[in-house]
Amino acid sequence: MVKPRTLKDILDAMSSKDAKDVALVTTAYDFAQKAHKDQKRYSGDPYFVHVAEVGYLLAGAGMCPEATTAGLLHDSIEDAGVKPLTIKDLFGEEVLTLVEGVTKLGTLRYRGMERHTESLRKLFAATAQDIRVLIIKLMDRLHNARTLGHVPKDEKRKRIALETLEIYAPIADRLGMSVVKNELEDAAFPFVYPKEYEKTKAVFTERKSENERRLEKTEHDMKREFAEAGLRSFRTEARIKGIYSLYQKLERKNWDVSKIYDMRALRVIFPTVAECYTALGIIHGHWRPVPGKIKDYIAFPKPNGYQSIHTTVYTGDGGALEIQLRTESMHHEALYGIASHLTYKEAQQAGLVQKIGSRGGLEWMRQFFPRRGKEKDSAPSMQQSRGPMGVPEWIKELGRAHQGVGKSDEYMDTLKTDFFSHRVFVFTPRGDVIDLPLEATPIDFAYAIHSDLGNKMSGARVNGKMVSLDTALHNGDMVEVITKASAHPSRKWQDIAKTNMAKKHIRAALAERKTP
Repeated sequence: MVKPRTLKDILDAMSSKDAKDVALVTTAYDFAQKAHKDQKRYSGDPYFVHVAEVGYLLAGAGMCPEATTAGLLHDSIEDAGVKPLTIKDLFGEEVLTLVEGVTKLGTLRYRGMERHTESLRKLFAATAQDIRVLIIKLMDRLHNARTLGHVPKDEKRKRIALETLEIYAPIADRLGMSVVKNELEDAAFPFVYPKEYEKTKAVFTERKSENERRLEKTEHDMKREFAEAGLRSFRTEARIKGIYSLYQKLERKNWDVSKIYDMRALRVIFPTVAECYTALGIIHGHWRPVPGKIKDYIAFPKPNGYQSIHTTVYTGDGGALEIQLRTESMHHEALYGIASHLTYKEAQQAGLVQKIGSRGGLEWMRQFFPRRGKEKDSAPSMQQSRGPMGVPEWIKELGRAHQGVGKSDEYMDTLKTDFFSHRVFVFTPRGDVIDLPLEATPIDFAYAIHSDLGNKMSGARVNGKMVSLDTALHNGDMVEVITKASAHPSRKWQDIAKTNMAKKHIRAALAERKTP
């Protein structure tokens, strides 16, 4: 039988050691233990194992004490019959709002798939008000995914696993929480696509020894080259590609394993940005880079805040290896995404984190911590972090996605297509990054920026060249929308557009033109 995380485990994982915060989490831990004392999981373990693990995961990710408290209490209304007023009296309005945001619908109004879909609508509406709701739900889903093997019915288990792959893992990805994203995918993969899982695992195992030898030799040679150049302050680690991520890439490459260079990657972590670029020069001076495989996410961060330099080099043994270069702060953010900013100032004061070294990183941070008045660019304080966190625009759009959408299957299709599909990152002429679904077109790009821009679109340039409106966009494309006052959408645009949001605006514009 699994033992629950102890209170000490959770308190040790918390960034705040303030007596008031410790007392809040301690009270919640004791309360949840009593509330769930007679309940069991499918595995036969005490139900409290689950809520204690969720609290621990939230604390470990750097979430505030209120969010950790809500994690401990997140099932108390739904599964233990605790009254909302009791939570409000004991833990405050803020904690109650978070708990109610994660709590599913009651059993009376909806049934089956409709109830499930309405619960998602409710979750995303609450998330649009406070992003911590979604992070709590992710940690709840993470522990449930780890224990999927104990769910008794194959149909239910597959439904939970499929939803994990299609909704929750992509959410974690868009929030920059790679640790959560990878584990969610790998936990769900065997239950959704068991044959493909076994096939992918066999490919990975077959190449394991070869990749390990290549990585070990490259690391040894690289350290020697760095030492000769006077570059000594760094640490290295191996990055093993997730099994589901490998499967997706094999699918895109038609299962040609020779085109997969990153089953294992060498990650090098430096104190400063300047050292990352110095290291890149040394690496390319010793190994020949693979053409088209150099990606500078430091200069151009991904929309989820991810920063790193990726380069793939020929290693001289008939193979190639990906090397990733980043700072300590970039590494922490790559692992925990938005949650990492809650502890940013404390970690920086302890000398564990370097200031983000690019304008792009600071711009991303401002989405969550907008400046007040004329403050200078700086890391967010813990005080700013308390209370509802700032919400990115795509999350707000997610909260509005149910508007004008009727049936459950239509709503789920909107989520999967517009928000949680495989993404491409393209640029506006000003250098802003817009992320879109794979195979999105200039029409989708225009409507992603603003409906008025889409409605007045007469043409588009991609990388300086005029293109047709059905052109599929690719990572790194610079897109310019050409407008005319007399321009308007045509019916053909509905077939060209890939996002439901664009199609919705096109339908509305066409209907308006018909109105006398």
